[in-house]
Amino acid sequence: MSLSEKQRVSSETCETDLDGVSELMDLLRMDLDPDGEPRKAEGGDAPCSSKNVLRKQRHWERQLAAKKSKRKEEKQRRRLNRAPESGEDRGTSTNAEDLDLIRRLFMIRCSVLEGGDADAAQFSKRVMKAITKERLAEARSTGRKLCVDLSMTDCMSDKEISRLAGQLRRLYGSNKKATRPFHLFLTDLREDSRLYQECVRMNDGFLGYAMEITEESCLDLFPSEAVVYLTPDAQEALQTVDADTVYVLGGLVDESIQKKLSLSRAAELSVRTARLPVDECMVKKNNAKNFHSKILAVNQVFDILLMFSETGSWTQALQTWFPAGKGYVISPENSARFPVEEQ
Repeated sequence: MSLSEKQRVSSETCETDLDGVSELMDLLRMDLDPDGEPRKAEGGDAPCSSKNVLRKQRHWERQLAAKKSKRKEEKQRRRLNRAPESGEDRGTSTNAEDLDLIRRLFMIRCSVLEGGDADAAQFSKRVMKAITKERLAEARSTGRKLCVDLSMTDCMSDKEISRLAGQLRRLYGSNKKATRPFHLFLTDLREDSRLYQECVRMNDGFLGYAMEITEESCLDLFPSEAVVYLTPDAQEALQTVDADTVYVLGGLVDESIQKKLSLSRAAELSVRTARLPVDECMVKKNNAKNFHSKILAVNQVFDILLMFSETGSWTQALQTWFPAGKGYVISPENSARFPVEEQ
C-alpha cells in the first residue's frame, strides 16, 4: 500500500471515531428547561438511551432533595433539644422563658393537628419529648419521692429477675407520661447484680433513665421518720400521698408466694408501713377459680399511686388500675370513706 493510501485510510478511521464520540456525547447531553423538565429534541423524539439517562438524572435529583429535607429536619431537632441540654451543662435547667415557648408551641401544634397536618404531627413528637424531659427534670428537684427497694433480689430466680426488669421499665414509662411525675429512686441496686445486668439488656436506654440508681438503701438517703413502706400485709391503709413522705415499694417477684416478705423488710428497716385501701374501697367478686389476691406488681402499685396523686380519688385509681383478674371490684357503699381530695 502506498503512502497516500495509508494516509487516506487513517483519515477515514479518525472521522469514524469522531462520529462515534459525537453520538455518545449527544446521548449524554441533558438539556433542561428552567423548570427542570427536559427539552424535546428538535426534529423528533429523543433516542431511547437518552430517555434512560434523563430518568436516572431525575431519580438522582429526587434523592438529593430528600437528603436536603432530612438534613433540615435533623438540624431543627438538634436546635430544639439543644436548649434543655445546654441548660444541664451549665448546671441549671431550661429557663422559664424557654419552657413557656415550648408549651406555647405545644398548644399551637394541638390546634394544627385537628386539621390532620402530618408535618405538625412529626413536630409534636419533638415538642412532647422536650416537655417530658423538662417535667422529669423538675420532678427530680420538687417531685414526690418514691423508692423501689431492690435488696431482696438475691432470693429470686432468673425468670423472676427478668419479670422484675420488665416491671421497672413499665413503671418508668408510666412516670414519663404523667403530668406530675414522681422523683424515682432504685435503691440497693448493685452494678454487678443480675437485676442490673438484666435491666441493661432488656430495657433500651436504661442507663439514661431520669431516675436515681444507687447501691445505697432508702435509709441512707432519707430519715426513717419520713419513710412509709407499702406492703399488702400492713395493718394501716394509706390515706393520702404527700410531698413530705418518701414511699417505698418492695421490688419483688415471688412466684413461690412467700408471705410477708415486704413486711419483714419494713420491720428490718424499722419504718412505718401502709397498704393500698383495697379492703376499704373494694369487695371480693365471685369467679370460677375462687381466686382473690391483693398482691400487685410494682408497676401496678405505682400506677394506682400516680392516678391518686393526679385525681385525689382512691376509687377512680383502683377501678382503673387494679387488675380485674385479682378477683376484686369497687364497692360503691364503701368508696365514700375516701372522697375526692382537693388538689
